[in-house]
Amino acid sequence: MRTAHRTCPLCEAVCGLRLTLDDTGHVVSVKGDPDDPFSRGFICPKGASLGALDEDPDRLRAPMVRDGDGRWREVTWEEAFRAVERGLSGVVEAHGRQALAIYLGNPNAHTMAGALYNPPLIKALGTRNIFSASTADQMPKHVSCGLMFGDPLAIPVPDLDRTDYLLMLGANPLESNGSLCTAPDFPGRLKALRRRGGRFVVVDPRRTRTAALADEHVFVRPGTDAYLLFGIVHTLFAENLTSVGVAVEGLERIRELAEEFSPKAVAEICGVPADVITRLARELADAPTAAVYARIGTCTAEFGTVAQWLVDVINVLTGNLDRPGGVMFAKTAVEIGRRSRPYRTGRWHSRVRGLPEANGELPVATLADEIETPGEGQVRALVTVAGNPVLSAPNGTRLDRAFAGLEFMVSVDPYLNETTRHAHVILPPPPVLRSPHYDLSLLFVAVRNYARFSPPVLPPEPGRPSEAEILARLAMIASGQGADADPALLDELILDQMLRRAVETPGSPVEGQDVAELRAALDGESGAELRLDAMLKLGPYGLSLAALREHPHGLDLGPLEPRLPEMVCTASGRVELAPPQLAEDVVRLRERLAVPPAEIVLIGRRHLRSNNSWLHNVGPLVGGSNRCTLQINPQDVARLGLDGHAVVRSAAGELTVPLEPTESIMPGVVSLPHGWGHAGTVQRVAAEHAGVSVNALTDESRIDVPSGNAVFNGVPVTLTPA
Repeated sequence: MRTAHRTCPLCEAVCGLRLTLDDTGHVVSVKGDPDDPFSRGFICPKGASLGALDEDPDRLRAPMVRDGDGRWREVTWEEAFRAVERGLSGVVEAHGRQALAIYLGNPNAHTMAGALYNPPLIKALGTRNIFSASTADQMPKHVSCGLMFGDPLAIPVPDLDRTDYLLMLGANPLESNGSLCTAPDFPGRLKALRRRGGRFVVVDPRRTRTAALADEHVFVRPGTDAYLLFGIVHTLFAENLTSVGVAVEGLERIRELAEEFSPKAVAEICGVPADVITRLARELADAPTAAVYARIGTCTAEFGTVAQWLVDVINVLTGNLDRPGGVMFAKTAVEIGRRSRPYRTGRWHSRVRGLPEANGELPVATLADEIETPGEGQVRALVTVAGNPVLSAPNGTRLDRAFAGLEFMVSVDPYLNETTRHAHVILPPPPVLRSPHYDLSLLFVAVRNYARFSPPVLPPEPGRPSEAEILARLAMIASGQGADADPALLDELILDQMLRRAVETPGSPVEGQDVAELRAALDGESGAELRLDAMLKLGPYGLSLAALREHPHGLDLGPLEPRLPEMVCTASGRVELAPPQLAEDVVRLRERLAVPPAEIVLIGRRHLRSNNSWLHNVGPLVGGSNRCTLQINPQDVARLGLDGHAVVRSAAGELTVPLEPTESIMPGVVSLPHGWGHAGTVQRVAAEHAGVSVNALTDESRIDVPSGNAVFNGVPVTLTPA
């Protein structure tokens, strides 16, 4: 037996794990790493199942090519890359580069390779048809922060370990482990908040496990969080409770915008009594420190960006932005994507619906339009990396049909699933334990500054490229270098550009030094590790890969510290409290006040033992409470004459689903979990627990206007007996 340590890559909590392996490399046990200074031994069922995921017999071990008769066959890596070259070059030669598209799934945020190699792959493809899970998840937060602070990655997170008051909307971290707020043992941190005399309030249409832990749970009608938040802003101004402690622009403008959204005016539409809204505002203002945090339930709604904006408006107005106990910005060992000019959206628009880009990508809600609509620029070839949009994107049923009509599709994915079954070539990356790991994408929203590198636990399999090499070779093919080009050339090009830029930047830690000497001093077993070493050495702490190897349990870099001046890069140099794009959307919000709410609306839900669709083939993670049922209030069951199962209909489609009556969900709301619908899959465990896809009901025509994010919460539905 031997012991190995690594970071769990299965959610955003970045917990440290301690693995025990036998002499064959089989994982005997997975436990939390008690010596990790951030997670301190915390582990959830997902992390405990990492070995089972790696050893899943349904994982693809070799590249797959689909022949003209639809049959799959294993091929060598060289054959697979040559097939990709033929497929992509054929489409480019016939239709141009705007006939290409790429979709990046959620797991890319959990790998080094995804963060380091997807950007050059996108650049090599040379297309504006860039889609990702971001517009089915967190794009409203990126857009609101980009417009307020000038940088879409400048996302303030609640200082959980020091705050006195936490108001949480649309988040369920006891199930999700946190999202856009990296906090291992989120439950323990919430309990500690209460033990030290703090107060914790949850606003949610369901009494989730998180809400049950809170001091108070407030039911809210789905999709109306922006009204509730505006009611709080209105009260802060009306009762002179503001205490702005940072330089801002637009203070009077936000006061004007809030005038029509008094607690009394918004109470009926959001289902929260006016006196409760007023009290929440007073509690936030009176607390020694406070933080407002809102997540996916508020993002994936019709006014997601307005809601995320108002979250930070309240944090500013109560004096809690950029101070201990409020909301703060992490300082990561590797800083990527820092901007030198103010943020803007709409630099280009989608071909069919004219939807604006945000963060360099288009809304996934319009991907099917771009594939199905004839004309110049029609998408005819698609690259997917670690994504399953047939189950995760709105109206996935339509996407399923659209993918079947593509001229060419290549997928980087370990499974033959609902999306990759349409591919012509599947390139499976190695298992997690054979890959190095560093969280480039998650630590910038951590509640404590921290760094940890995990070398591969097991050696690479002979002849099998790493995920980094797969993506690098795709980039080389897309750029016209051919299937036989050496992927190491891409790493060297990127390293040379990075180091040259650093030595020419005033104030850089290597300003004026020799590029060749810096390159020779880099350490790493692969191109990805060499690039990470360079980024660490150029980062704000001056760390190195060698230094992180000396701390296999992780390195604590201290609590969050005020750093707003270095984060803001707006045109004014101040926090923009009332960006014009968001003020414009307030008009739409105001108009909705006069629209009667739907009788029943649908929301999603999280499971502790699940992460979207990609863990449903692991036996220990399926079953028990992790089931695909429609939660519904017993009052609605009786009122509608339902029993056992119901037919749920929306503007996009219909499903027959088993009912789970529960008092934990408010009347007029039903909840179906995300990521199911595995009927007919070759993944054996997933097929046995198929469930239904909630995205057969979601409507791709409904989006949050400023960000293009899909609307998954507050979807009008009707229910009839099955």
